[in-house]
Amino acid sequence: MADESKYAIHAAAREGKVSLVESLLNADPKLAKLKDEDGRLPIHWAASANNFEIFSLLVQQKGFDPDVQRLDPAHDCGERQGQRQDRRSPSFQRCRYKRKEQQRPASKSNLDLARKLLEQKPPASARVRDKRGQYALHRAAAVGSVPMVNLLIKAKSPLNATDSSGYTALHHAVAEGHGDTAVALLKAGVETDKKDMDGKLALDLAPDRDVRKYIERECEREGIEL
Repeated sequence: MADESKYAIHAAAREGKVSLVESLLNADPKLAKLKDEDGRLPIHWAASANNFEIFSLLVQQKGFDPDVQRLDPAHDCGERQGQRQDRRSPSFQRCRYKRKEQQRPASKSNLDLARKLLEQKPPASARVRDKRGQYALHRAAAVGSVPMVNLLIKAKSPLNATDSSGYTALHHAVAEGHGDTAVALLKAGVETDKKDMDGKLALDLAPDRDVRKYIERECEREGIEL
């Protein structure tokens, strides 16, 4: 069992306890760089909770590297490198639903955080991978944030990079049923012939016929060849 006191700052950031985070940082500024058992820094939890006050406290710590930010509020939902849950399983679907409920209302706050990071001097990079080989663009596509996807594309995020599962951002968008996000990526010029580790094209991962039809219809309207 993990030592909860060791990750007190992570819990405080997640729960929005500004005074406790400030107190812990005053006692030991290095806590801003402490990774928990999932490899997350306190600032990842602050971004997840959309707490800009705590986020600011952490990013202003001396020597803090803004490039560690994944610009991603989504939780792992039990997925780890090389381990993908069965997307048809009830547990995965419950997690997927919960994630969507958390992400959609929070999208504006997270977009503001991303803009601040990308516009600061020096700017945060949109070309940094996490331990699963994912760029921020992969995660933005997975949660269906078209504004975030467009922002990261503008920041020169690699469009066709694959993660440890062989997924491109397009694979993630389609697999999660985000047709509008998939179309945004296609408009930006993503490649459609890349296959994941199971030999699946992105469109093969559409959760139902309606999602695939929507993407095909919008692409025909935009003059995009699939």
